[in-house]
Amino acid sequence: MYKIALQLLLPVMLLTLLSAQAQDSPSAGRPLPNVNVKTLTGENFVFNKLENGGKPMVVDFWATWCKPCIEELNAIHENYEAWKEETGVKVVAVSLDDARTMNRVAPMVNGRAWDFEVYIDPNADLKRSMNVNMPPHTFVVNGKGEIVWQHVGYAEGNELELLEVIRKVAAGESVSEFK
Repeated sequence: MYKIALQLLLPVMLLTLLSAQAQDSPSAGRPLPNVNVKTLTGENFVFNKLENGGKPMVVDFWATWCKPCIEELNAIHENYEAWKEETGVKVVAVSLDDARTMNRVAPMVNGRAWDFEVYIDPNADLKRSMNVNMPPHTFVVNGKGEIVWQHVGYAEGNELELLEVIRKVAAGESVSEFK
């Protein structure tokens, strides 16, 4: 009796879990959201206006208080010029710092000489619209402005996987969206 109930319940639980995961994550091909963020100089910028001439973009959510975020952005920075030459990729860093810590963003970016586009999401509107729960959260966007891949967290060497994804996207190949 219990075996039959378990056999019937297991597929329902699995479908429920998969459905919840799909709702928590943006779908492949989803465009960047129409949300305002701030530039480092405090000007408004509509995020879905990002473009890179049909080439891939990396959107990396980070915070000044997040050590793995800083490590990831430093690793990307060390390789960025070569990546741009090879694939044409543009990296965009979006700070999740709020009103208490957002005054640390520009000094950190300038002090590390990161040459990415950097925006601040002080009200977490972009964070919510892209279902970012914790930084670092990295997205790859294809040349049509569609999200095609994402990864949460950072460990040394993850930038190599990111480069492989960027290469595939630049070549027009499909990638596995969720990591």
